[in-house]
Amino acid sequence: MASAPLDPLEPLAGRRILVAGSGSIAAVKLPQLVSALVKRGAEVRCLLTPSGAELVSPVALASLSRHRCYLDADQWSHHEPRPLHIELAEWPDLVLLVPLSASTLARLVHGLADTLLASTLMATRAPVLAAAAMNTDMWESPAVQRNWQQLQSDRPLLALPPATEGLLACDRRGSGRMVEPSLLLQAAASVAVHGVQRDFEGVELLITAGPTQEFLDPARVLSNPSTGLMGVLLAQAARWRGAQVRLLHGPLQLEPGLLEGLNCQRFGTAAELEQLLQRHQGSAAAVVMAAAVADQRLRQPMSGKLSKQQLQEVLQSPASWEMVPDLLEQMLQRRSANQVLMGFAAHSGDVLTQAEAKFQRKGCDLMFANPIDHEGVGFAAAANQGWLLSREASPEAMGPCSKLALAHRLLDRLRPRLHQAAKADGSAAS
Repeated sequence: MASAPLDPLEPLAGRRILVAGSGSIAAVKLPQLVSALVKRGAEVRCLLTPSGAELVSPVALASLSRHRCYLDADQWSHHEPRPLHIELAEWPDLVLLVPLSASTLARLVHGLADTLLASTLMATRAPVLAAAAMNTDMWESPAVQRNWQQLQSDRPLLALPPATEGLLACDRRGSGRMVEPSLLLQAAASVAVHGVQRDFEGVELLITAGPTQEFLDPARVLSNPSTGLMGVLLAQAARWRGAQVRLLHGPLQLEPGLLEGLNCQRFGTAAELEQLLQRHQGSAAAVVMAAAVADQRLRQPMSGKLSKQQLQEVLQSPASWEMVPDLLEQMLQRRSANQVLMGFAAHSGDVLTQAEAKFQRKGCDLMFANPIDHEGVGFAAAANQGWLLSREASPEAMGPCSKLALAHRLLDRLRPRLHQAAKADGSAAS
């Protein structure tokens, strides 16, 4: 049977991914993860430690990956023409060390090669994504924390610590739960797109995402179709590149797992977002305004539900409405000399012409303009495309590509701006 054609916009399509699981109860999530990777077009092989094989069926992983699942008993099999740990080490484009238990973590840090997984990880030069999972007290123990920090200093990898809150298999609530497969998939795609560089180390970013909601009455709101995915992926991509990120978001239409690891604050109305921006803008090296903010709102939302006739009258009454303040313009007036501002502009029709005019009016440093009337991109889509506008260069076309890939491209363009601003600030200080 012929395989389905690969999606050219999917970062994981065609990637060789080794999923290496160790003995944590979170291993029960591996079938879901492996299935999702295969559906995205990845070629997947699985490897389990002995304790990992007690928790999840090797048969299930073999069936889902369409390839045998490797176990310790296979390491020195006479059926293998080369040492299996070397074969597996050289094969992948990316290794997902999921879940990473305390025992396997210790093996990797101390150079023990007494399991197939440990010897494979020691020999591979592929980029590694490691997602830890264990009991809260185990995770918080000094030995595990030392090993976790040492693992990150020993080799380049994307390290995903456990979620800070959640119900564990031991009936505890606290840190230790492995991040959700939805976030693991995006993190894997991030490594595929950008590798494991931490080029935003120490940079504080303020990012907004999602729509605002302006209430008409207790039952009706004025909003837009933004899911918040673009802003959330910008925040996660920046975090994985080392940035300290604060995400301000409206009501999202996303899997909650995509927010794990982020410092989030929620807003509903444009007025609530305005207050949060006033509170947090000053500490950020850059602000990325990816939120879809309403243009108008009622001067006074109704306290009771309107009848259809009353609603019609309110909608048709110009005196009932007011413009929402231009939040980007407010930030431009408040910002320090070295703060970088990136705006977003969603348009239909002649997007570039409208965006260039808006860019000149706004006065921000960068602006990404994207069409919302093209099929497969924009609102509620996994992909996006558009133009990045700046003062020094012609509009740069970007995409179509996945929103995560676009997030990394935008961060690539933001980074030199931050370096220039920091350099100018240092020169002024001296």
